[in-house]
Amino acid sequence: MTAAFMDLVDVTIVNIALPSMRADMGASDTALQWITAGYALAFAAGLITGGRLGDIYGRKRLFLIGITGFTAASALCGFAANTEMLVASRFLQGGMAALMVPQVLAIIHVTFPPHERGKVFGMFGAVVGLGAVSGPMLGAVLTEWNLFGLEWRPIFLINLPVGIAGLVLGLRFITESKAPKALRLDLVGVLMVTLGLVMLIYPLTHGREAGWPVWGFVSMGATPLLFAAFIAYEKYKTRKDGSPLVELSLFRIKSFAGGIAVQLTFGIALGIFFLCWTLYMQLGLGWTPLHAGTTGIPFSLAVSTAAGISVQKLVPKFGRKVLQAGALIMGLGILLYIWEANRYGLAIHSWQMALPLVVMGLGMGLIVAPLTDAVLADVPREHAGSASGLINTMGQVGNALGLALVSVVFFTVIDDKLPKKGPGPAFVEGYQTALWYVLAVLAVIFAVMFLLPARQKQGIGHEAEAGAVDGPADAVTEQDGAAEQDGSGAGETEPLKVPAG
Repeated sequence: MTAAFMDLVDVTIVNIALPSMRADMGASDTALQWITAGYALAFAAGLITGGRLGDIYGRKRLFLIGITGFTAASALCGFAANTEMLVASRFLQGGMAALMVPQVLAIIHVTFPPHERGKVFGMFGAVVGLGAVSGPMLGAVLTEWNLFGLEWRPIFLINLPVGIAGLVLGLRFITESKAPKALRLDLVGVLMVTLGLVMLIYPLTHGREAGWPVWGFVSMGATPLLFAAFIAYEKYKTRKDGSPLVELSLFRIKSFAGGIAVQLTFGIALGIFFLCWTLYMQLGLGWTPLHAGTTGIPFSLAVSTAAGISVQKLVPKFGRKVLQAGALIMGLGILLYIWEANRYGLAIHSWQMALPLVVMGLGMGLIVAPLTDAVLADVPREHAGSASGLINTMGQVGNALGLALVSVVFFTVIDDKLPKKGPGPAFVEGYQTALWYVLAVLAVIFAVMFLLPARQKQGIGHEAEAGAVDGPADAVTEQDGAAEQDGSGAGETEPLKVPAG
C-alpha cells in the first residue's frame, strides 16, 4: 500500500511544479516535457518485463529492488543540480517504478486467500484514489511553502521517508513468491519496443527547438518499420519457446484490439491536457501553484464520483454506452472550457473554470473506471494477466506520446503568437488550440469504442486485477497455483481505477 501510494502521488505531483522548475533552473520547454514524458516512457518500456522478472526471480525481491531504486531516484531528482540531471533521474525513477509497481498487486494476490481479496482490493482502491487525488494538491502546497528554501524539490524528497518505510515494512512482512513455470525474458523484444518509442517521441519533443530537421522525420518514418520487425520477431519468439514479450494472438480479439486503441488515444488526450493546463494557469494566467492546485479540486472530485457510479450502477445496465457517454460528456466539458477561455481571457477566475472541469471530470470518471474490464471482457482467462499488462503499458505509451505532442499543439502556437501578443494572450491561445486537439482525440475514442463489447461479461479477466489499477499483471499469469486451482480470480469487488494524469 505504501509503494502504491508513493507511485500514484509521484505521477500526479510533478505537473503542478513544472513552472517553478522552469523559473529555478531555466528549464526549456523541451526539458519540461522530458521531466514528465521521461518517467512515462521508462515506465511503459519496463512494465511487462518488470512483472515477468518478479515471476522468475521472486516478487518480494523485485519489489524491494524497485522501491529502493525508486527512493534513490527520488533523492537524485530532489537534489538535481541542473535540468539534465533531473531528466535523467526521472528516467531512472520510471524504470524503478516499472520494477516495483507490477509486484504490488501480484503480492496481494498470492498472499491473501480468495475470500479475503475483495476487502484487500477495496483498501487498495482507496489508497490509489487518495494518492491520485492528493498528489496535485500536495505538489501545490509543497511548492508554495518553499520549505527550507528548496522551492519545488520537496515534491521528490517527500518520497524518501515514505520509501524507507515501505522498504522496512516490505523486508519484515512480505513473503517471497515465484511463478512455478515462469516465462523467459524477451530482452530483444524490450530493446526493439524501447528503441521504437524513442525514435517516435524524441523527434516530436526536440523537433520544434531544432527547427524540425530532416533526421526527425526520417526517425519517425522508420518507426512503423521497426514495429513491423518487432511483430515478426514476436511471432518467431512464440514459435521458438512460447515466451514473447507481447501475446500477439490477443489482437485477433476485436474488443481487445479496440480497447488497446482506446487506452492509447485516451493516454494521448490526458498527456496533452494536463501539461498544457498547468502551464496555462501558471505561466499564462500568472497564478501561484497553490491557486492552480485548488482549481483542480472540482475535477478530481467529479472523477472519483463518476468512477464509483459507473462501475456499480451504470455499466451493468448500459454496457459500453456508459464509456461512450463519458467521451461525449468530456468533449462537452472541453467545448465549455474553450468558450470560457476565449470569452474571459486573462481575467478568468477559478470559479468560472469549475463548471467545465466538473463536466470533464464526470466524463473521465465514466471512462477510466470500467475501461479495463470492458477491454478484458472477451480475453481468454489464461491470457488475462498479459492482456492487463498490455492495457496499462499502452496507457503509459499514450501518455508519453501526448506529452511529446505538446510541442506541436501548444508550444508552436505560443512561439507564433508570443512576439505579437505577449506571454499571457499567447498562452491562452495556445491552450485553446491544445483543447481542440484533445477534442479531436476524444472523437476518435468515441468511434473506436464501438469495438468494445456492448455488454460486459461478469467475472472475465478478474484474475488480472494486478494490472487493472496501476500496473501490469504479468506477474499473475502463472501464480503459485492459486488462480488456476480455485478459479476465483483476484477478488470479489472491483477496485477503484483512477487516471494517472
